[in-house]
Amino acid sequence: MDRRAFLTAAAAGLVTSPAWAAPASAAPSRASRTLRSDPFTLGVASGDPSADGFVLWTRLAADPLGGDGRGGMPSRDVEVDWQVAADERFSKVVRSGTATARARDAHSVHVELSGLEPGREYFYRFRAEGRLSPAGRTRTTPTGAATPLTFAVAACAHYEHGYYTAYRRLAEQEPDLVVFLGDYMYEYGPSGYTALAGRVRTHTPGKCRTLADYRLRHAQYKSDPDLQRAHAGAPWLVAFDDHEVENNWAGEVSSTGATGFADRRAHAFRAYYENMPLRRASLRGTSLRVNRRVSWGTLARFHLLDTRQFRDDQACLDGVRAGCDERLSGGRTLLGRDQWRWLEDGLHGSTARWNLLGQQIMVAQRDFRTGPGREVNLDSWDGYAAERTRLLGALSRTSNPVVLTGDAHMHHLAELKPDFDDPDSPVVAKELITSSIASDGDGYRDREWIAATLRENPHFSYIDQRRGYLMARLTGDELSVDFRTLDRVSRRGAPRQDVAPAHPDGRLPERPLRAN
Repeated sequence: MDRRAFLTAAAAGLVTSPAWAAPASAAPSRASRTLRSDPFTLGVASGDPSADGFVLWTRLAADPLGGDGRGGMPSRDVEVDWQVAADERFSKVVRSGTATARARDAHSVHVELSGLEPGREYFYRFRAEGRLSPAGRTRTTPTGAATPLTFAVAACAHYEHGYYTAYRRLAEQEPDLVVFLGDYMYEYGPSGYTALAGRVRTHTPGKCRTLADYRLRHAQYKSDPDLQRAHAGAPWLVAFDDHEVENNWAGEVSSTGATGFADRRAHAFRAYYENMPLRRASLRGTSLRVNRRVSWGTLARFHLLDTRQFRDDQACLDGVRAGCDERLSGGRTLLGRDQWRWLEDGLHGSTARWNLLGQQIMVAQRDFRTGPGREVNLDSWDGYAAERTRLLGALSRTSNPVVLTGDAHMHHLAELKPDFDDPDSPVVAKELITSSIASDGDGYRDREWIAATLRENPHFSYIDQRRGYLMARLTGDELSVDFRTLDRVSRRGAPRQDVAPAHPDGRLPERPLRAN
């Protein structure tokens, strides 16, 4: 069985061995086998790899869309066996054990592995009450700089706006790592936020407000087979943006001014942790830490940011985006004091060849108005311009920085400069902005609009309005990036499209990014 055949079979739950070969725990007694259907309906996942381990995840849900958000599970804890093997047939099991899927945690399981060999591929699976999960593939990080890295970047997967074919195409390319930069799920009720897209499938009832609401919505998204396949094929680094909680929330402030936002945010954070391959230390009471660093040997260091939880509220709350002087204030923060210090120390102390900043919102200045004047998105770094200047200064002192960004629902390639209005201002980093997996529907390619936008924003060299993801290959000397797209997400099965210039003015550079 080759790797692609394994991934296909694993996604379908067909990878098994004649017997469960682990000494993890004794077979459950016949009386304890009370689950009447498969509890592994939400698949398996891994994340946050290190040189000697990673996090393994699953969540038991016999009825994933059960109305109480508990996945149709009994109100008791369930023992779950797990195995890690060196081969896809599980004939060489290297680690095994038992974890408890607790009812209070929506029967989620987070197994944090250590003591494994660096820079190698592993396979894993779970068993609960006589039932076997699909198998997943993951890996530890290397310790040196010689091993190249292939990684995908994705974001924004509105379930109602399109099918998840982009996840399937991503999985087929077999990346070593997936970096997901926010809006994994959307909190809107049915037909929410569909101005730019039709509805191809329907959200669970109501807006997400309670813990049960968020658990149910995560289960609906996780039930998608293409998403399950992407999770099973590689370890993920995940961070949230706004829609995992509420559109455009900022710190402790609801974008709608609704009361009870602190409880709603706490519910959203808890459900997010329960449904993601995150380490246990990330959930801290009612807060959730997603800013962290992951190193790929000495080749690369990923610095993941949280651009929501610690920010000041958006500037100019009257909704005026043009002529907003408040956004320029040096006292405004997007990252918060502690996270800023953490980032600055991490960039300064990094010995990696490449430093990859994974974050949610566009760093580059983006003028939405054609002609005189300027109109910007105050929810992005444009609304926190002084702190952006500090960020670009820090990146200018960092080895080979590259910014990875989500949120925009369009592919962009941008040059980051201390002064975006000065053509001679030095380029301190490149920003690679991924389109959405499904949000805003099929997408389009408006060549006239693209050309006008590129003229208005000359530090951008490429824009594509279709759905997709980024696939990058990193070596010590260069970073090559493919902007992958799909012609449609309103129907299943669209083939992956290789990138093509949207307009002669918007051609991608023919050569990859070179290391300094």
